[in-house]
Amino acid sequence: MTNKKQDGFTLIELMIVVAIIGILASIAYPSYTESVRKGRRAQARTALVELMQQQERFMTQRNCYAAFTTTAAGLATATANTECGFTSSTPVSMFKTFSGDSGASSATYILKASACGTQSLRDCIALEATLKTASSDTQVGDLTLTSTGVKGCTGSAKTANPKLCWP
Repeated sequence: MTNKKQDGFTLIELMIVVAIIGILASIAYPSYTESVRKGRRAQARTALVELMQQQERFMTQRNCYAAFTTTAAGLATATANTECGFTSSTPVSMFKTFSGDSGASSATYILKASACGTQSLRDCIALEATLKTASSDTQVGDLTLTSTGVKGCTGSAKTANPKLCWP
């Protein structure tokens, strides 16, 4: 009698490997997605600060902030403001309108600017980074920043953990 050498894996060995991979994936994937969320929030905060710097530069040149809205595609349209002499055709292409570096189509947040509440655009500008997909970050939601230094967010962290919005 000769013993034949068997090549390959048994079904039990294969199932054990699949189970181990499944356990590791169930632990790693939530950590990965949270890490991606944190990175996108950081990009949005950076984009808001950069936009505020651009707005301050615009203010020193024209003595007024520029309000604009942005479409999901990243196209900005000036908000008409007679006090500052702006019309909807005032060029606002000089302002960054999305977070990240790879373009508005792949950005997670879209930026817009408006007057602070009832104040004039000569006094205060409120910037907002709006999520393109609202369900992607319910903790922080949209991020806000004003020229007076007020920072905030619209998600559940607004009251529960404000440091999550602006650390």
